Amino acid sequence: VQLQASGGGLVQPGGSLLLSCAASGSGFTIYAWGWYRQPPGKQREMVARILRSDTTDYVDPVKGRFSIFRDNAKNTVYLKMDSLKPEDTAVYYCNADILGRFYWGQGTLVTVSS
Repeated sequence: VQLQASGGGLVQPGGSLLLSCAASGSGFTIYAWGWYRQPPGKQREMVARILRSDTTDYVDPVKGRFSIFRDNAKNTVYLKMDSLKPEDTAVYYCNADILGRFYWGQGTLVTVSS
């Protein structure tokens, strides 16, 4: 299983971005997806996650601004980010839980700056 993340880039404060992460391969079911981020000089932290039941969870700083959703048929997860702030600048990683084994995407850089 390989995860390919995309959608990062440079955006002005208040702007929006849509990240996506697709899992390639066959014969697996993704139980949960997660988006994590690692700001410059800081540790990686969870941003949002979504279970196969579509139950979602968000870290407090992004609640109301970010939305995670998935397309099970395409084995793809998305992170819609609105009202972006400079403190959202980070490398964003996707994560997939497949039968308790965790897979990571390569990361996509999001820079929020004027």
